[in-house]
Amino acid sequence: MAVSSTKTVYEIFQSMEYGPAATSSTATAQAWLEHHSRSLGLFIDGKFVCPADGRSCSLADSKGSIVCSTACAEEADISQCASSAVNGFKSWSSLSCNQRAKVLLRLVSVLGQHGQCFSELCELCEASCSTAALVRLLQFYSSWAQLRDTLLTDWTPVGVVAVVTSKDCSLYSLLLKVLPALAMGNSVVVVPGQSTAPPVLLLAQLFTGAGLPAGALNVLTGSDITLGVKVSQNHSISYVNYSGNKECVCATAGMGVPVSVSPCIGAICPFIIFESADINSAVDEVMEAAFRKKKEVFWVLCVQESVVDSVVAHLRLRMAKMKCVTLHSEADRERLDAAVQEAQQLGATLVQSCADPTSGAQYPSTVLCGVAPSSPCVVNPCPGPLLPLMTFRSNTEAVTLGNHSPHGQAASIWTEDLTLALETARSLSVGSVWVNSHSISDPCLPVCGHKVSGTCTDGGQEGLYQFLRPSSSSPPLPRSSPVSMDYTQFGTEASPPIIPDESDPARYSHLQFVAGKACKSVSGCSVAVQSPGGGGGVLAYCPDGGRKDVRNAVEAAIKVQPGWMKKSPSARAQSLYSLAKGLESKRRDIAAAINTQTGLSMDEAEKEVELSITRLSIWAAYCDKVQGGSLPMPNSGSALSIPEALGVMGVVLPDKNPLLSMVTVLGATIATGNAVIMVPSQKYPLPALAFIKVLQSSDLPAGLVNVITGSRDQLTVALANHSVIKAIWYWGSAEGCQYLQYTCTSPLKTLRLCKDQEGKDGELNWTQCHPSFLEEMWRSAVQWKSVWIPTA
Repeated sequence: MAVSSTKTVYEIFQSMEYGPAATSSTATAQAWLEHHSRSLGLFIDGKFVCPADGRSCSLADSKGSIVCSTACAEEADISQCASSAVNGFKSWSSLSCNQRAKVLLRLVSVLGQHGQCFSELCELCEASCSTAALVRLLQFYSSWAQLRDTLLTDWTPVGVVAVVTSKDCSLYSLLLKVLPALAMGNSVVVVPGQSTAPPVLLLAQLFTGAGLPAGALNVLTGSDITLGVKVSQNHSISYVNYSGNKECVCATAGMGVPVSVSPCIGAICPFIIFESADINSAVDEVMEAAFRKKKEVFWVLCVQESVVDSVVAHLRLRMAKMKCVTLHSEADRERLDAAVQEAQQLGATLVQSCADPTSGAQYPSTVLCGVAPSSPCVVNPCPGPLLPLMTFRSNTEAVTLGNHSPHGQAASIWTEDLTLALETARSLSVGSVWVNSHSISDPCLPVCGHKVSGTCTDGGQEGLYQFLRPSSSSPPLPRSSPVSMDYTQFGTEASPPIIPDESDPARYSHLQFVAGKACKSVSGCSVAVQSPGGGGGVLAYCPDGGRKDVRNAVEAAIKVQPGWMKKSPSARAQSLYSLAKGLESKRRDIAAAINTQTGLSMDEAEKEVELSITRLSIWAAYCDKVQGGSLPMPNSGSALSIPEALGVMGVVLPDKNPLLSMVTVLGATIATGNAVIMVPSQKYPLPALAFIKVLQSSDLPAGLVNVITGSRDQLTVALANHSVIKAIWYWGSAEGCQYLQYTCTSPLKTLRLCKDQEGKDGELNWTQCHPSFLEEMWRSAVQWKSVWIPTA
């Protein structure tokens, strides 16, 4: 009698061997690839196009077998694609909201027919994205396409959107940008990473078959990220979203196109286990998160000292008999060996799943216990199955460890104490917090990177606004070309400073405002303020602020901003109402300053003061009216969407409406919990300096608002190079805009740039009070946090 080779369930679980692969599991995907002769072209104007030169690059799977080849786009292809996208935008945006929603919903049924092909192609290319997740995205954004003209009546699509992703960006993250852009009526040019290119090309073909107009979705593929830079530099592009490639922002500096950077790939995220946690569940989940083969983030395990022995014991038990993880190359193994040896030399202890193989691109799952926050394996982790473990004693220490990383993408908190979980979630400077869970995603809630993890928001209603602009704003000006400039010399050619002459005290009586005090500049020098038109000579002198003045202002702001942010919205509102009242009490003096400085009549000057008082009152009312909240979840549990302050902001103000522009920006920044360092108009600084008396008599904390006068370019350089400043709003020259885009990538800063366009239609009208104008400014002053709380 033949012996049966069938193993029992018990034997299978003991050996944990992989089952035999299904021989026909990729038949549908293979058929689609064979239909294209395993050579995929570019997708332009609703059809596949082969480049003229025929260049291509091959895509291999994990075993080294060639899956297919993708075409490499050239300049002619980019121009053709951009032209198609412009025409596609006209066709797609002209449809009604109901028609666009129907097209997106039709895609759900199309996916039902071709879902197997899509799933198998994703598996072949190792670009994981389930059909169910894609269906959820389509359903969510089809509903927003339907509601755009109902709930977003004051907004209009930006035009042609370029979505550029790196090779490490997941397919889900890419679609989380493409689908909302389409839902809002834009056309999209996608430049995917190499592994996600085949699934994106398949989806583009399916989208067109579902009724998407030709040109509304185009896909360009290439061999490296330089293709994304070339696409971004095309003058037909209205908005660029980079994912995982903040360095590429430098290449678009001076092009006059808004650019945002999505959360970085490879961010360092804390996995925090408190003593009140369910240790079994927490250990199971941290192993699933940390030791998966393909992961977008690096986890750092933070455990409370009272339960660290129990956690390590559970880790040893779970890791027993785990197999080695296959690495991309032997170079990764060498990096892992070096990192582990260095950690052991610094006092870390090792927990490994099995013996370390002597050679080959494999490595056992490894936990490094007792590492320090400054350890290289924590600060700069290398890819592979490596999990650093740190300990903390108190809740405050846990938050400190969680915020130690420069990244701010996500965190996982494990505790059965809901109050502790929510307090910790509030204190962590990250965009997503999962309570007793990890790596959960749904399009209903925003995904926003904090610190250096990104400058844009994806998902939820909040993620739609990056693809919209206020209908009340003037049409965007034509794209410009970069200015030839030496970035190291920008801001160094300032007017020669003037040493104050004590014999003329009246003309030197103007002071700047730093740390709650009116003061001279650190250098003790001043700059001349010319009379209106420049024909009347010198009107006054104001302090010539510089880098040290910015340093002092930032030091004061960083001390007071956390406390101001924690104040209740109603308390912040009362302070703004008080500021408006103080401005009203000095309206005659400030109107006189506007009249003297700008040459406006007293009636016009008093009208600007009146508008400024009203604007401050509006921002006071905004404080407790626009907040986040709980959103419906597709599964059991609760989720919160919370707007938070950016931190310390720098603002370089325009020449137009010197007082009104100042209080508008001031109100937007401090109403949302930020501290601000303001650089008044270099041409018309006196109204801002007169407003300092209002600030002195207000109840705003000292250091929350700082006003520094001097050379606009010199102070712009000081703001851009200060690592604490999180965002810069700039109204100024084309050179200044280009300098900020080039410089503010390390560390990453959120930018709001507006070039001086005197006498042109693109100039911002500060006297308007349209709801979308104020909402756009409010949304530019906050960053979003989502908190996920599962239930049984």
